[in-house]
Amino acid sequence: MRPALVYVLLAISFLAGCTSPRASFYRLSADSTLSATSARTPARPVIVGPVTVPDLVDRPQIVTRNTSNEVALNEYARWGEPLRSSIADAIAGDLTLLLGSDRVAVASRAIADPEAWRVRVDIQQFESVPGDAVAIDAHWSVRRFGDDNVLGGRSLVREPVTGPDYDALVAAHSRALASVSRDIAAAIEGNGRP
Repeated sequence: MRPALVYVLLAISFLAGCTSPRASFYRLSADSTLSATSARTPARPVIVGPVTVPDLVDRPQIVTRNTSNEVALNEYARWGEPLRSSIADAIAGDLTLLLGSDRVAVASRAIADPEAWRVRVDIQQFESVPGDAVAIDAHWSVRRFGDDNVLGGRSLVREPVTGPDYDALVAAHSRALASVSRDIAAAIEGNGRP
């Protein structure tokens, strides 16, 4: 065999071994097991947003905690959309199910309705430990447009991760957000379901 051909074959073999793993993209979802907590539906629409998240997790990569002081950014496990948008979508989906109403929307997709409930969510902690648990600390408020009366609350949720992969991690975050959504729905319902 010619030496040039051997070098070409070696170069091709080397380059074939240097390919990067394929990136996977994830998004949070509403918990389809939720059901309306009351037979009545709210007369007013509900608008979810804005949602804020800590700077540490406000990036395309899924951020996980390895130790108390070490975090990892996985270049191949990424959010399919900005995390705050995915959280808003999941909470809006959960509230749609919990309130039994199709009048729930994300702020970026809604027309300002002066009669609507506005749900604001400030995520203080969004922690991910693969194979262990996720934790969410969410401060939220619910108010009607033009009304100074604000209902506020804090939801601290820890949800076990049921598998070793990122699918299980993201599913645990979706379940944790469903708990936050239950608290928000209870506040809306407890205020007379306008």
